Formats: sequence, structure tokens, C-alpha cells
Amino acid sequence: MNIHEYQGKEILKQYGVKVPEGRVAFTVDEAVEAAKQLGTQVVVVKAQIHAGGRGKAGGVKVAKNLDEVRTYAQEILGKVLVTHQTGPEGKEVKRLLIEQGCDIKKEYYVGIVVDRATGRVTMMASEEGGTEIEEVAEHSPEKIFKEAIDPVVGLTPFQARRLAFSINIPSELVNKAAKFMTGLYQAFVDKDCSIAEINPLVVTGDGEVMALDAKLNFDSNALFRHKDIVALRDLDEEDAKEIEASKYDLSYIALDGNIGCMVNGAGLAMATMDIVKFYGGDPANFLDVGGGATEEKVTEAFKIILSDEKVKGIFVNIFGGIMKCDIIANGVVAAAKQVKLDRPLVVRLEGTNVDLGKKILNESGLNIVAAESMADGAEKIVALVK
Repeated sequence: MNIHEYQGKEILKQYGVKVPEGRVAFTVDEAVEAAKQLGTQVVVVKAQIHAGGRGKAGGVKVAKNLDEVRTYAQEILGKVLVTHQTGPEGKEVKRLLIEQGCDIKKEYYVGIVVDRATGRVTMMASEEGGTEIEEVAEHSPEKIFKEAIDPVVGLTPFQARRLAFSINIPSELVNKAAKFMTGLYQAFVDKDCSIAEINPLVVTGDGEVMALDAKLNFDSNALFRHKDIVALRDLDEEDAKEIEASKYDLSYIALDGNIGCMVNGAGLAMATMDIVKFYGGDPANFLDVGGGATEEKVTEAFKIILSDEKVKGIFVNIFGGIMKCDIIANGVVAAAKQVKLDRPLVVRLEGTNVDLGKKILNESGLNIVAAESMADGAEKIVALVK
């Protein structure tokens, strides 16, 4: 789950991480009023969307007076920002962060991720702030420094200071930088983050170490214990089909293709998408109904796939273990009848109660193409869509 920059900064403030003072605004008048309340000569008008690269796309403006705040707010609110993370369709800006300007002396990067290779939370830092860390990794990997963190003792003061020295934080500010990093790490752990990225971290003219931007992503599997984080969810930033899928505990991700896929198990779902591509098709989604899906769940999954106008055909690929093939079959038949299915449907069933499942499909009176194997099913749905 993602949240906005201003929400991330509010969380970080609770852990002693220094951030510029700011206000959120949903209208032009609110933006001007927020700038008045901040009372600084320079304010920054920042688009709030769930994507990076906002500055390059024209979503971050520095205003030197209230007239400029109004002008920039009018420009940005309602604008569709297209960045390297939004895709070509972009995202509409519906809220702004109005923030105090600050005297930036130098920009740095600090981020925390879970390193799958070591199985540990790892803090990364670089003096190449303001640049995507992927670019730094590609062009100047020697400028990225890492500290793997022992989960028992946490980020030690020594590790934090070593990172600060490595990225050439001014020596008189190393302790402040170390305190900043410790607070960031504690927020990461306490809130079950999957990513915590500060880009840029800045050193200011008055000797502060501050987060000028903040990106926090959270492990969706841990949200049950963070009601405060769930409350920050902005549904306008999410795909409507993904929102609907989450209500039924379905794993759904929209893609750009035209073949809808309904599968049980994440590994099988990945393999299904691969084999559809292999036979020249393009998957329209990743959808895993899980191992213990009910008929209702399968029906809703089917309806979500069909709600995508790009979908020209559907491939149901089920290997029944815990999930019984007859339940899948009943769900498919119920959904197809409800939505008056008018697109090709290929179904491959294997496993528990497979004969019963096939019997239900055969006797449904629907135009369903049976497949004997995953490859056979992929080949058939690609041919039917084409």
C-alpha cells in the first residue's frame, strides 16, 4: 500500500525525523490559505500523486509570493501528470502539498528496503541526492553505501554514523544525520514498511538535516495491525478493479493486454501469463483467487475481469488441490450467466473433483472451450482472441 508524501512526512515527524512545515490543499483557495499560514517568503507547491518524478513532469513549483502560489495551484490541480512511474496514461492531481521553502546546501539519498539476498533490512545512502537511485546504481554504483541491519539490535549508532561519513555529510552534522537515520529505521520497522525512501535528504544553510521528500510503502499483509495506516489510503490513486478485488481478498493487478486470466496460486498465475505471452497473446491481468476460494469469490473474480473493456477473451487455469474444481466451475457458470458472457472463454481444470467440474461446465449450456493442458489452453485462447 502506498501513501502520499505529506502523509509519510507526518508519520516520520512522530519519530523525530525533521521535515519542512507543510499543509495539504484540495483547492486553489486552500493552497493560498495554507501559504499564508506558513508565513515564509518562499513556499513550494507540490503535486500529490502516488508516483515519483513529479518535478520533471511539472508537478513541483517554487513560489515567491501568494500570487504565484495561486497561479501554480491552478496549473497543477486537475492536471494529468505523466512520469516514468505512472505510465503513459498519467495520474490526475487532486491534492497539493504547500510547504515551506528551505535553504538547501546539499542533497543526499537515504532509503531502506528488505534485501532478499541477506534476508535483512538494509539502509542505503548516497551523496547523489535528487536522482533516482536506479540511475545512480547504473552509472555510479560506487557512490551507494549499504548497511545490513541486525534485527535483534536494530540500526546501531555506529552504522548510522558510518553511512553519514561515507556520503560526506559535513562532520558537524554527522550526529544529526545519524539521529535522522535511526528515526527513519524505527518508523520502517514499527509501521511494517516495505520501502522508506528519502530523496532528497538535505543539509540546510541553518545546519539542519531534513527530509525534503518522503516515500513510504507498506506491507499489505501487515495492515491488519495498522488501522492508522489503512485510514491514509487514497482510493482515487488506485485502480477501481484492484479496489474491488481487495474487498474479496483476491490478488489482482491490472495489465495492458486483452486476455483475462483467472488462476489459483501466484506461481501458476505467473506461469500462465508467461505461456500466454509465449503463444503470442497479452495478459490483461494477474488474478490469483487463492487456495480456499468460495463460489462467491470466483464469481466476483470473473466479474472483475470482465469489467475491463480491453478484455477480449478469458483463460481460466485451475489446478485443484485445496481449491476444488467443481467450486471453480460453479463460480464460472454463475458469473458467465450474470454478466451474459459474450467473449471467448477457455477453461483448463486439473486436480480435486476435476470430473465433476468438467461435467458442470459441459452441462451449463454456455460456449466454453475445454483445454487439456495449460499450453493447450493458452494456445486456444490466443487463437480465439485473434
